[in-house]
Amino acid sequence: MSIRIAATGVSHWHSIYDAAYLRQLVRMPGVQLVGLQDDSTDVVQNRAAAVGSPPTFTSRSQMLDEVRPDMVLALGRHDQMAAVAHDLLDRGLPFVMEKPMGLNAREVKSIADKARLNNAFVAVPLPQRNSAFVRHARRLLHEGAFGPLSHLYIRTNRFTSARYVQWDCPWMLDPASSGGGCLRNLGAHGLDIFLHLVGEGATVTGAQFSNRALETRVEDYASVLLCSAGGVFGTLEVGNAYPRRTTEGITPGAGRDKLLDGADGEWKIVGRDALLMAKDGNIRIVTADKEENFTDLPDVNPAYLCLAEILDAWKEGGPPPTGVNECLEVATLIDAAYGIGS
Repeated sequence: MSIRIAATGVSHWHSIYDAAYLRQLVRMPGVQLVGLQDDSTDVVQNRAAAVGSPPTFTSRSQMLDEVRPDMVLALGRHDQMAAVAHDLLDRGLPFVMEKPMGLNAREVKSIADKARLNNAFVAVPLPQRNSAFVRHARRLLHEGAFGPLSHLYIRTNRFTSARYVQWDCPWMLDPASSGGGCLRNLGAHGLDIFLHLVGEGATVTGAQFSNRALETRVEDYASVLLCSAGGVFGTLEVGNAYPRRTTEGITPGAGRDKLLDGADGEWKIVGRDALLMAKDGNIRIVTADKEENFTDLPDVNPAYLCLAEILDAWKEGGPPPTGVNECLEVATLIDAAYGIGS
Protein backbone atom coordinates (compact mmCIF):
# COMPACT_ATOMS: atom_id res chain seq x y z
CA MET A 1 0.00 0.00 0.00
CA SER A 2 1.12 3.56 -0.69
CA ILE A 3 2.22 5.91 2.05
CA ARG A 4 -0.20 8.82 1.81
CA ILE A 5 1.67 12.05 2.51
CA ALA A 6 0.29 15.58 2.89
CA ALA A 7 2.54 18.64 2.90
CA THR A 8 2.05 21.91 4.78
CA GLY A 9 3.63 25.31 4.22
CA VAL A 10 4.72 24.50 0.67
CA SER A 11 5.71 28.09 -0.12
CA HIS A 12 8.98 27.06 1.58
CA TRP A 13 11.64 26.85 -1.13
CA HIS A 14 12.58 23.25 -0.28
CA SER A 15 9.20 22.13 -1.58
CA ILE A 16 10.34 22.27 -5.22
CA TYR A 17 13.77 24.00 -5.18
CA ASP A 18 17.15 22.92 -3.76
CA ALA A 19 16.31 19.73 -1.82
CA ALA A 20 12.95 19.78 -3.65
CA TYR A 21 11.24 17.36 -1.27
CA LEU A 22 7.96 17.27 -3.15
CA ARG A 23 9.76 16.38 -6.37
CA GLN A 24 11.65 13.62 -4.53
CA LEU A 25 8.46 12.19 -3.03
CA VAL A 26 6.58 11.94 -6.32
CA ARG A 27 9.49 9.94 -7.75
CA MET A 28 9.31 7.34 -4.99
CA PRO A 29 7.49 4.06 -5.53
CA GLY A 30 4.82 3.43 -2.93
CA VAL A 31 4.37 7.12 -2.07
CA GLN A 32 1.31 9.26 -2.86
CA LEU A 33 0.98 13.01 -2.34
CA VAL A 34 -2.60 13.44 -1.18
CA GLY A 35 -2.65 17.16 -0.40
CA LEU A 36 -0.63 20.38 -0.38
CA GLN A 37 -1.31 23.34 1.90
CA ASP A 38 -0.12 26.91 2.02
CA ASP A 39 -1.59 30.22 3.11
CA SER A 40 -1.14 31.53 -0.45
CA THR A 41 -3.60 30.16 -3.00
CA ASP A 42 -1.37 31.15 -5.92
CA VAL A 43 1.73 29.53 -4.46
CA VAL A 44 0.09 26.27 -3.44
CA GLN A 45 -1.48 25.91 -6.88
CA ASN A 46 1.86 26.58 -8.59
CA ARG A 47 3.60 24.06 -6.36
CA ALA A 48 0.89 21.48 -7.06
CA ALA A 49 1.20 21.98 -10.81
CA ALA A 50 4.89 21.08 -10.57
CA VAL A 51 4.25 17.72 -8.87
CA GLY A 52 1.22 16.15 -10.55
CA SER A 53 -1.57 18.42 -9.27
CA PRO A 54 -2.55 16.86 -5.93
CA PRO A 55 -5.47 18.55 -4.08
CA THR A 56 -4.63 21.98 -2.65
CA PHE A 57 -5.74 23.72 0.53
CA THR A 58 -5.15 27.02 2.29
CA SER A 59 -6.27 25.62 5.66
CA ARG A 60 -4.00 23.06 7.33
CA SER A 61 -6.77 21.79 9.59
CA GLN A 62 -9.15 21.30 6.69
CA MET A 63 -6.54 19.38 4.70
CA LEU A 64 -5.62 17.09 7.59
CA ASP A 65 -9.27 16.44 8.46
CA GLU A 66 -10.27 15.70 4.86
CA VAL A 67 -7.37 13.70 3.47
CA ARG A 68 -6.33 11.92 6.72
CA PRO A 69 -2.71 11.32 5.65
CA ASP A 70 -0.40 8.61 6.97
CA MET A 71 2.38 11.16 7.35
CA VAL A 72 2.95 14.89 6.99
CA LEU A 73 5.80 16.82 5.42
CA ALA A 74 5.89 20.10 7.36
CA LEU A 75 7.66 23.07 5.79
CA GLY A 76 6.65 26.73 6.16
CA ARG A 77 8.02 29.79 7.94
CA HIS A 78 10.42 29.34 10.85
CA ASP A 79 8.26 31.41 13.20
CA GLN A 80 5.29 29.11 12.53
CA MET A 81 7.07 25.76 12.71
CA ALA A 82 6.74 25.14 16.44
CA ALA A 83 2.96 25.72 16.41
CA VAL A 84 2.58 23.38 13.43
CA ALA A 85 4.68 20.71 15.13
CA HIS A 86 2.60 20.87 18.31
CA ASP A 87 -0.61 20.59 16.29
CA LEU A 88 0.69 17.50 14.49
CA LEU A 89 1.83 15.96 17.77
CA ASP A 90 -1.58 16.62 19.33
CA ARG A 91 -3.20 14.91 16.35
CA GLY A 92 -0.92 11.88 16.74
CA LEU A 93 0.44 12.25 13.20
CA PRO A 94 3.99 11.19 12.33
CA PHE A 95 5.77 13.93 10.46
CA VAL A 96 8.91 15.10 8.73
CA MET A 97 9.73 18.74 9.50
CA GLU A 98 12.35 20.89 7.83
CA LYS A 99 14.98 22.40 10.12
CA PRO A 100 15.29 24.59 12.14
CA MET A 101 11.84 23.61 13.59
CA GLY A 102 11.50 26.98 15.28
CA LEU A 103 13.01 30.38 15.88
CA ASN A 104 15.33 29.18 18.64
CA ALA A 105 16.34 26.24 20.81
CA ARG A 106 13.59 26.94 23.34
CA GLU A 107 10.92 26.35 20.72
CA VAL A 108 12.64 23.23 19.42
CA LYS A 109 13.00 21.87 22.97
CA SER A 110 9.25 22.21 23.51
CA ILE A 111 8.73 19.96 20.47
CA ALA A 112 11.37 17.48 21.63
CA ASP A 113 9.81 17.23 25.09
CA LYS A 114 6.32 16.55 23.73
CA ALA A 115 7.62 14.10 21.12
CA ARG A 116 9.40 12.15 23.84
CA LEU A 117 6.31 12.04 26.08
CA ASN A 118 4.13 10.88 23.17
CA ASN A 119 6.74 8.49 21.75
CA ALA A 120 6.09 10.27 18.46
CA PHE A 121 7.82 9.86 15.12
CA VAL A 122 9.33 13.28 14.36
CA ALA A 123 11.97 13.29 11.62
CA VAL A 124 14.19 16.13 10.42
CA PRO A 125 15.80 15.64 7.00
CA LEU A 126 19.54 16.35 7.09
CA PRO A 127 20.70 15.33 3.61
CA GLN A 128 24.36 16.23 4.15
CA ARG A 129 24.65 13.02 6.15
CA ASN A 130 24.25 11.23 2.82
CA SER A 131 27.10 13.15 1.18
CA ALA A 132 30.28 11.55 -0.16
CA PHE A 133 32.32 13.45 2.45
CA VAL A 134 30.38 11.97 5.34
CA ARG A 135 30.42 8.49 3.82
CA HIS A 136 34.22 8.50 3.46
CA ALA A 137 34.68 10.12 6.87
CA ARG A 138 32.59 7.42 8.53
CA ARG A 139 34.62 4.72 6.78
CA LEU A 140 37.96 6.19 7.85
CA LEU A 141 36.71 6.74 11.40
CA HIS A 142 35.52 3.13 11.57
CA GLU A 143 38.93 1.96 10.36
CA GLY A 144 40.71 4.15 12.92
CA ALA A 145 42.63 5.76 10.07
CA PHE A 146 42.63 9.29 11.50
CA GLY A 147 44.17 8.49 14.86
CA PRO A 148 43.33 11.23 17.35
CA LEU A 149 41.16 13.84 15.64
CA SER A 150 42.41 17.40 15.49
CA HIS A 151 39.78 19.52 13.75
CA LEU A 152 37.03 19.87 11.16
CA TYR A 153 36.64 22.74 8.73
CA ILE A 154 33.36 23.30 6.91
CA ARG A 155 32.65 26.07 4.41
CA THR A 156 29.39 26.56 2.50
CA ASN A 157 28.95 29.75 0.50
CA ARG A 158 25.72 29.82 -1.51
CA PHE A 159 24.52 32.34 -4.04
CA THR A 160 22.61 35.47 -3.06
CA SER A 161 19.87 35.36 -0.47
CA ALA A 162 17.73 37.18 -3.04
CA ARG A 163 16.93 33.62 -4.13
CA TYR A 164 14.49 33.41 -1.22
CA VAL A 165 12.45 36.25 -2.65
CA GLN A 166 12.49 34.58 -6.08
CA TRP A 167 11.39 31.34 -4.44
CA ASP A 168 8.35 32.84 -2.63
CA CYS A 169 10.07 33.09 0.77
CA PRO A 170 10.80 36.82 1.33
CA TRP A 171 10.32 36.20 5.06
CA MET A 172 13.80 34.63 5.16
CA LEU A 173 15.21 38.17 5.08
CA ASP A 174 13.14 39.20 8.13
CA PRO A 175 14.87 38.09 11.37
CA ALA A 176 11.56 38.08 13.25
CA SER A 177 10.22 35.42 10.86
CA SER A 178 13.42 33.49 10.11
CA GLY A 179 15.29 33.59 13.40
CA GLY A 180 18.49 34.57 11.60
CA GLY A 181 20.26 34.39 8.28
CA CYS A 182 22.74 31.97 6.76
CA LEU A 183 23.79 30.48 10.12
CA ARG A 184 20.23 29.53 11.11
CA ASN A 185 19.66 28.01 7.67
CA LEU A 186 22.88 26.76 6.05
CA GLY A 187 24.85 26.48 9.28
CA ALA A 188 22.54 23.81 10.65
CA HIS A 189 23.94 21.28 8.19
CA GLY A 190 27.57 21.95 9.04
CA LEU A 191 26.97 21.93 12.79
CA ASP A 192 25.09 18.64 12.53
CA ILE A 193 27.93 17.04 10.59
CA PHE A 194 30.48 18.24 13.16
CA LEU A 195 28.49 16.69 16.01
CA HIS A 196 27.75 13.55 14.00
CA LEU A 197 31.36 12.80 13.06
CA VAL A 198 32.94 13.82 16.37
CA GLY A 199 30.31 11.82 18.25
CA GLU A 200 30.04 14.09 21.27
CA GLY A 201 28.64 17.41 22.37
CA ALA A 202 30.31 20.73 21.71
CA THR A 203 30.41 24.34 22.81
CA VAL A 204 30.75 27.55 20.81
CA THR A 205 33.98 29.40 21.60
CA GLY A 206 33.70 32.25 19.10
CA ALA A 207 31.44 33.72 16.42
CA GLN A 208 31.19 36.67 14.08
CA PHE A 209 28.59 37.84 11.61
CA SER A 210 28.36 40.25 8.70
CA ASN A 211 25.67 41.59 6.40
CA ARG A 212 28.09 43.91 4.61
CA ALA A 213 27.94 42.24 1.18
CA LEU A 214 24.19 42.06 0.65
CA GLU A 215 23.01 44.69 3.16
CA THR A 216 20.01 42.71 4.36
CA ARG A 217 18.61 42.58 7.89
CA VAL A 218 20.00 39.07 8.38
CA GLU A 219 23.63 38.02 8.14
CA ASP A 220 25.02 36.99 4.77
CA TYR A 221 28.24 35.61 6.33
CA ALA A 222 28.96 33.84 9.61
CA SER A 223 31.96 32.11 11.07
CA VAL A 224 31.72 29.98 14.21
CA LEU A 225 34.43 28.31 16.29
CA LEU A 226 33.61 25.08 18.12
CA CYS A 227 35.25 22.78 20.64
CA SER A 228 33.92 19.29 21.29
CA ALA A 229 33.75 17.79 24.77
CA GLY A 230 36.91 15.83 23.97
CA GLY A 231 38.85 18.77 22.56
CA VAL A 232 38.25 18.46 18.80
CA PHE A 233 38.08 21.91 17.22
CA GLY A 234 35.70 22.99 14.50
CA THR A 235 35.54 25.98 12.17
CA LEU A 236 32.29 26.67 10.34
CA GLU A 237 31.92 29.30 7.64
CA VAL A 238 28.61 29.89 5.89
CA GLY A 239 27.50 32.65 3.59
CA ASN A 240 25.30 33.86 0.77
CA ALA A 241 27.97 35.68 -1.24
CA TYR A 242 28.77 33.27 -4.05
CA PRO A 243 28.80 35.64 -7.03
CA ARG A 244 27.68 33.47 -9.93
CA ARG A 245 24.05 32.72 -10.64
CA THR A 246 21.86 32.27 -13.70
CA THR A 247 18.18 32.82 -14.31
CA GLU A 248 15.91 30.85 -16.54
CA GLY A 249 12.18 30.85 -17.02
CA ILE A 250 10.21 28.03 -15.43
CA THR A 251 6.56 27.05 -15.86
CA PRO A 252 5.16 29.13 -18.77
CA GLY A 253 3.05 31.97 -17.45
CA ALA A 254 4.30 31.51 -13.89
CA GLY A 255 5.61 35.08 -13.87
CA ARG A 256 8.83 34.33 -11.97
CA ASP A 257 12.39 33.22 -12.57
CA LYS A 258 14.23 30.34 -11.01
CA LEU A 259 17.72 31.06 -9.72
CA LEU A 260 19.95 28.15 -10.56
CA ASP A 261 22.28 26.60 -8.04
CA GLY A 262 25.77 27.88 -7.29
CA ALA A 263 28.07 27.31 -4.36
CA ASP A 264 31.60 27.35 -3.07
CA GLY A 265 32.16 24.69 -0.44
CA GLU A 266 34.83 22.67 1.30
CA TRP A 267 34.52 19.98 3.97
CA LYS A 268 37.61 18.76 5.82
CA ILE A 269 38.32 16.42 8.75
CA VAL A 270 41.88 16.09 10.03
CA GLY A 271 43.59 13.76 12.47
CA ARG A 272 47.15 12.86 13.41
CA ASP A 273 47.35 10.17 10.74
CA ALA A 274 45.00 11.22 7.96
CA LEU A 275 43.27 14.12 6.27
CA LEU A 276 40.03 13.92 4.26
CA MET A 277 38.81 16.83 2.15
CA ALA A 278 35.81 17.17 -0.17
CA LYS A 279 35.63 20.08 -2.60
CA ASP A 280 33.66 20.52 -5.84
CA GLY A 281 32.84 16.81 -6.05
CA ASN A 282 36.48 15.80 -5.58
CA ILE A 283 37.76 13.74 -2.65
CA ARG A 284 41.30 14.03 -1.32
CA ILE A 285 42.65 11.58 1.28
CA VAL A 286 46.18 12.10 2.62
CA THR A 287 48.06 9.74 4.96
CA ALA A 288 51.74 9.47 5.92
CA ASP A 289 52.57 7.19 2.99
CA LYS A 290 50.15 8.09 0.20
CA GLU A 291 47.65 10.52 -1.26
CA GLU A 292 44.44 9.69 -3.13
CA ASN A 293 42.49 12.10 -5.32
CA PHE A 294 39.26 11.03 -7.00
CA THR A 295 35.81 12.21 -7.97
CA ASP A 296 32.79 10.96 -6.06
CA LEU A 297 29.52 12.39 -7.32
CA PRO A 298 26.18 10.99 -6.10
CA ASP A 299 24.19 8.62 -8.31
CA VAL A 300 21.06 9.47 -6.30
CA ASN A 301 20.06 12.86 -4.94
CA PRO A 302 21.06 13.00 -1.22
CA ALA A 303 17.65 14.51 -0.39
CA TYR A 304 15.94 11.52 -2.04
CA LEU A 305 18.08 9.10 0.01
CA CYS A 306 17.35 11.04 3.18
CA LEU A 307 13.58 10.93 2.70
CA ALA A 308 13.70 7.26 1.68
CA GLU A 309 15.58 6.38 4.87
CA ILE A 310 13.04 8.28 6.96
CA LEU A 311 10.09 6.53 5.33
CA ASP A 312 11.76 3.11 5.67
CA ALA A 313 12.37 3.75 9.39
CA TRP A 314 8.72 4.69 9.89
CA LYS A 315 7.47 1.61 8.02
CA GLU A 316 9.69 -0.60 10.18
CA GLY A 317 8.41 0.97 13.38
CA GLY A 318 11.76 2.42 14.42
CA PRO A 319 12.92 5.93 15.29
CA PRO A 320 13.82 8.37 12.51
CA PRO A 321 17.46 8.39 11.36
CA THR A 322 17.65 12.08 12.29
CA GLY A 323 15.02 13.88 14.29
CA VAL A 324 14.09 16.59 16.70
CA ASN A 325 16.86 15.73 19.19
CA GLU A 326 19.57 16.28 16.59
CA CYS A 327 17.83 19.49 15.55
CA LEU A 328 17.79 20.65 19.18
CA GLU A 329 21.54 20.11 19.54
CA VAL A 330 22.14 22.23 16.46
CA ALA A 331 19.69 24.95 17.51
CA THR A 332 21.43 25.21 20.88
CA LEU A 333 24.78 25.84 19.19
CA ILE A 334 23.26 28.40 16.81
CA ASP A 335 21.66 30.29 19.70
CA ALA A 336 25.01 30.30 21.52
CA ALA A 337 26.79 31.64 18.45
CA TYR A 338 24.28 34.45 18.02
CA GLY A 339 24.69 35.26 21.70
CA ILE A 340 28.47 35.58 21.34
CA GLY A 341 28.54 37.36 18.00
CA SER A 342 25.70 39.82 18.44
